Amino acid sequence: MATQDKRSDTSDFPEIINTDNLQSNMKSIYYSRTFLSIIGGVIAGIWGFTGFTGFVFYFVVMLAASFGLAAKAKFSADSYFDSWNRVLLDGILGGLMSFVLFWTFAYDIVHIF
Repeated sequence: MATQDKRSDTSDFPEIINTDNLQSNMKSIYYSRTFLSIIGGVIAGIWGFTGFTGFVFYFVVMLAASFGLAAKAKFSADSYFDSWNRVLLDGILGGLMSFVLFWTFAYDIVHIF
């Protein structure tokens, strides 16, 4: 009867995640989403979006950001993050206030003044 060497079988052990790299990657996602929220708000204001269409535009921008971040990670989020939710959903509502601020600011400058 042959015995298996347990040290060579790594399927039973969880993947080790470097917390410093994970925090750095999460900061990158946060900064990217904040920057795109500001740029998206300015664009929505210049284009004259009002009401519901402005918020739809925000979520379209965030969807594009999620796709871009996933593409940057080569669609292998497990290598850079602990779950796909970190890439796709984390921080989406965090940039909403910045979006609304710059949306109304740009709209006022272009269409009211």
